[in-house]
Amino acid sequence: MTQNALLPARADDDGSLVQRVLDGEQLAFTVLMRRYNQKLYRLARAIVRDDAEAEDALQDAYLSAYRALHEFRGDASLSTWLSRLVINQCLTRKRRHERRQSVIPMVPSPADEELDQVAGDESGAPDAATDRAQMHSLLERKIDELPESFRAVFVLRSVEELTVEETADCLGIPAETVRSRHFRAKGLLREALAREIDLAERDVYGFAGARCDRLIARVLARLATDGSRSPA
Repeated sequence: MTQNALLPARADDDGSLVQRVLDGEQLAFTVLMRRYNQKLYRLARAIVRDDAEAEDALQDAYLSAYRALHEFRGDASLSTWLSRLVINQCLTRKRRHERRQSVIPMVPSPADEELDQVAGDESGAPDAATDRAQMHSLLERKIDELPESFRAVFVLRSVEELTVEETADCLGIPAETVRSRHFRAKGLLREALAREIDLAERDVYGFAGARCDRLIARVLARLATDGSRSPA
């Protein structure tokens, strides 16, 4: 028996929290959700490519987990078990969505329209926070363009920083497949971002739109205030 096996379980470790939920302590389930919300949301978002849909999928996965928690035997980590529930929920939603789209023409989602608006807005001088938001939007859009199998691997490995083995366990694929997909995903992202940079370089130090209008207005106002003579 190892030394760790002799130590009592911590009240906030996954196993103890699961037992407390099974004993009827709902607050313990809240602790578990807060612990895994970000990781599981990112995984869902990578699969369904829509913020609201990912949140709904995560909600339904949690409900399924709560109802089936008595079936959790600890053969895999709780994180892996929850990840598989999220993946299953996302894939179910995607299949349902594809069936609907075969009958109903697809229309742009509000999230897509917001991203397009951010990407196309060239007015004003963005501050640092706006720059970061635009970079996040660009990166998210490029991740969304990756093939589905690459997106999930990239998010788990590069964003959530899971090991190759943990990622393979979550997705139910060989470790070597994780390595190859992660390598390919990073290559595709680098190529996509490089193209965006090449296009952006053509507009570097741009001075148009609101900035141009603002300067002209200031000059005209100054001329009117100073009572400047007409040019010779």
